[in-house]
Amino acid sequence: MIANKVYRYRIYPTDAQKVFYAKTFGCVRFIYNVMLHDKIMHYEESGQMLKNTPAQYKKEHDFLKEVDSLALANAQLNIDQEALTSK
Repeated sequence: MIANKVYRYRIYPTDAQKVFYAKTFGCVRFIYNVMLHDKIMHYEESGQMLKNTPAQYKKEHDFLKEVDSLALANAQLNIDQEALTSK
């Protein structure tokens, strides 16, 4: 019989880290929703898939520059992955 060990960790972020995490999660949620909306609208109008990136939205929304670009890129990957699996 194989016994598995479980390790549980809990982190206690500082106040500055809490703010950073909240900004990051909020921006990821925002960029996901905006990009998905734009993709849906473009598809309904033209019938073709829109190839947009988070960098295009940084010009309009300066607060997106404050967070890690990889977090925003993962939101784009999640949208693209969902589009591939829904076919």
